[in-house]
Amino acid sequence: MNSIVILAVVLLLTMLLAGGVSGLKAFISLGGCCCIVFLTVILIAWYFPYLWVTTINAVIILVLIIYLRDTDLNSANTAFCSSVIILTLLILLIIPLEHWAQVQGFSSENSADLESMSLLIGFNFMDAAIAMTILSCLGAIAEAAVSVAAVLSELLRHNPTISNTRLAQDGMLLGKQIIATAFNTLFFGFFGGFLALFIWFIRLNYTFGEFLNNKIFVVEFLMTIISIIGVILAIPLVIWITILGRAKSTTH
Repeated sequence: MNSIVILAVVLLLTMLLAGGVSGLKAFISLGGCCCIVFLTVILIAWYFPYLWVTTINAVIILVLIIYLRDTDLNSANTAFCSSVIILTLLILLIIPLEHWAQVQGFSSENSADLESMSLLIGFNFMDAAIAMTILSCLGAIAEAAVSVAAVLSELLRHNPTISNTRLAQDGMLLGKQIIATAFNTLFFGFFGGFLALFIWFIRLNYTFGEFLNNKIFVVEFLMTIISIIGVILAIPLVIWITILGRAKSTTH
C-alpha cells in the first residue's frame, strides 16, 4: 500500500511538472475514472443490472477523459459523440463474442489460489467478463478520438477554407499513425503484463493449441483486439462528424 501511495504522489508531481494545470486535470480525471470503476464493481456485486451500470459508468468515464483536457469545446464534443457511438457498436460486438468464446470466470491456473474458496456465490461471471471487456477499451477509444478531433479542429482554425476532401485525407494520415502507435502500445502492454505467464506455459510444456486456447490468454487477447477495433473505427467516425458539423455551421 505504501508503494502505491508513493507512486501516486510521484505521478502527480511529474504530471504537474510536465503539464501544469493540464497535468492536474489529467490526474483528477484518472482518479475519477478509478472511482467509477470501483463503483461499477460494487454495483454489479450488489446485483444491479450489469449492462446498464457498465454502460452508464462507461459514458461517465468518457466524459472525465475527454472533457478534463485542454481541448476546445467543439473538438471535445466531436470526440465524445464519436466515442459514445463506438462504445455502442462495441457493446453489440462484445456481448455475442463473450458468449461465443466462453472465457468467463477463472482458469485452471487459478485453482490453487481458489481451492479453499467457494465459487457458488450466486453471481454470473459472464456479466463480469462483458463489463470488464467494455471498460477495458474506453481509454484507447477516447485517446484516438480526442487526438484526431483536436488536430482536425486546429486545421480548421488555421485554414477555414480547407476542402472536406483534404481535411479527410489529413485526418486519415494522422489516423494511420495513431493506429500504429495504439497497436504497439496495446500489444506490448499485453505481452509485457503476461511475460511471466508465457514463461510458465513454456516451462510446463504447454502445446501451441493449449496456449492459444488458454482462458487467461484468450481473455486478454480479446480485450486487446477489441480495443484496436475501437481505435480503427474512431478515425473515420471523428472525420465524418467533424465534416458534418462543419457543414451544419456553414449552413447556419
